[in-house]
Amino acid sequence: MISFKDSNKKKAITFSYDDGVTQDIRLIELLNKYNLKCTFNLNSELLGLGGILPIPPGRIAHYKIRPEDVVSVYEGHEVAVHTLTHPRLPEHPDEEVIRQVEQDRLNLSELVGYEVIGMAYPCGGVNNDDRVADVIRRETGVQYARTITSTWSFEPQENLYRLNPSVHDMEWDKMMDLGKKFVELTTDTPKVFYVWGHSYEMDMEPDYWIRLEEFFKLIAGRDDIFYGTNKEVLL
Repeated sequence: MISFKDSNKKKAITFSYDDGVTQDIRLIELLNKYNLKCTFNLNSELLGLGGILPIPPGRIAHYKIRPEDVVSVYEGHEVAVHTLTHPRLPEHPDEEVIRQVEQDRLNLSELVGYEVIGMAYPCGGVNNDDRVADVIRRETGVQYARTITSTWSFEPQENLYRLNPSVHDMEWDKMMDLGKKFVELTTDTPKVFYVWGHSYEMDMEPDYWIRLEEFFKLIAGRDDIFYGTNKEVLL
């Protein structure tokens, strides 16, 4: 594995997708088509469960990848923690934060056959705070944890336990604008473009998958950009 730090490049892009749903299969086909790398954040105790999300104007399938399919589905990408059952961590005591995070990490590590060290906080709204981040840093094997707060920036961050992404993939216009700026950017210092989302959201409108592929076309195949998983880019 070559990391961003070990490469001779100054720009890197990485992707992060949550929940481990079956739409990830289609997403990975697109990512692989353009040689892009992603980190997928899974809830180990929810794997294999089915469900429907009532997202206006319709309903979206929210079926989780089966445990026995995780290795084959996510091959070539990174699997990371999303907690056991997707709770809002700031609402829970330290002991439950540790259990939700560390047991998910151990479960996923056993499932994929390598040590899982990354994480994305579950839930929307206020889904992280300094206390939770400090507990995760001190009491678990997680080495980075992503929030849902867009920075609209490429600047690397020092606090990897409250790591803010550049943009959510459904901030379509902003994501495309940032993509154009990133491919045109000349820099002597490291810059990181971090995109996150949920693959099931691409089913909300007929053209969403098309728009996502347009972004992939824009950002892919650049000699001056490092394409890696979160681990490869951040650590």
